Amino acid sequence: MYAPERQQEILRIARESGRVDVLSLAETFQVTAETVRRDLKALDRAGLVRRVHGGAIPAGRLDFEPDLAERESTAADEKDRIARAALAELPAEGSVILDAGSTIARLAAELPLDSGLTLVTHALPVAARLADHPAIDLHLVGGRVRHRTRAAVDAWALRAYGEIRADVVFLGTNGFSVAHGLTTPDLAEAAVKRAAIGAARRVVLLADSAKHGQEHFARFGGMADVDLLITDRGLAPDLVAAIEAAGTDVITV
Repeated sequence: MYAPERQQEILRIARESGRVDVLSLAETFQVTAETVRRDLKALDRAGLVRRVHGGAIPAGRLDFEPDLAERESTAADEKDRIARAALAELPAEGSVILDAGSTIARLAAELPLDSGLTLVTHALPVAARLADHPAIDLHLVGGRVRHRTRAAVDAWALRAYGEIRADVVFLGTNGFSVAHGLTTPDLAEAAVKRAAIGAARRVVLLADSAKHGQEHFARFGGMADVDLLITDRGLAPDLVAAIEAAGTDVITV
C-alpha cells in the first residue's frame, strides 16, 4: 500500500472511531510506528487530523461530542471493569455525587440494592438506574437538560452543588492529561463538573485509557484536583507514573 492510500485509510478510521493510536495503526498496516507517525504528521499538516499523545483525532474534534448511545458502546468492557473497581471507593455510609457519563452510569448500575448512601446526581440516566433502590436516599439536581448527555446544567444545577458538601464525587470526563487537565466539549457541562468537584471532599475520576491525551474545548479542572484515577491497563506505565508524580493515585484494572 502506498503512503497516500494508507493515509486515506487512516483518515477514514479516525473519522469513524473518533480517534486513532499509533501502535494499533502500525499493527493494522504492518508498518513501523515511525511510519505511522509520519503519516499522522502529513495528515496534521493538511489540516485533516489533530495529533495528540499516542495518536490523532479528526480535525475539529475539540468540540465534537458523541451522543449517549455511542458513548455507551465505546470501550464497554473497560468501562465495566472500571465501574466494578469503583465500588471499593464508596464510603460505608455518607454522601456521594455521581457525575454524568457512561462509566458513571455503569457504576450506578452496580450499586448494591441495600446501599444506604445519600446519592446526588444531575444525570437523568444515573437517576433512572437508582430510582428503584429503596435504601438509597436519592437527590436529583435540576436544571436545563442537555439532549446529548441527558445531564442538567446551568444556574439551577450550579446553585444546588453550591449548597452541599459530599464525601466523594465520582467524575467522568471526555479527555484527561497532566498537561491539559480535564476537558469536555461543552462549557455548561464543564461548569457543573467544576461545581461537583468543589462540592466534594474527595474526587475519584473514572476514565478509560483512550481518553488520555484527548483535548476538548472546555477545561473544568486539572489532574491536581483528582485524588484517584481508576482506568484500564491500556494506559502506559510511563503515563501512570507521570500522573502519580503529579499527585494523583492511579488504579488500573
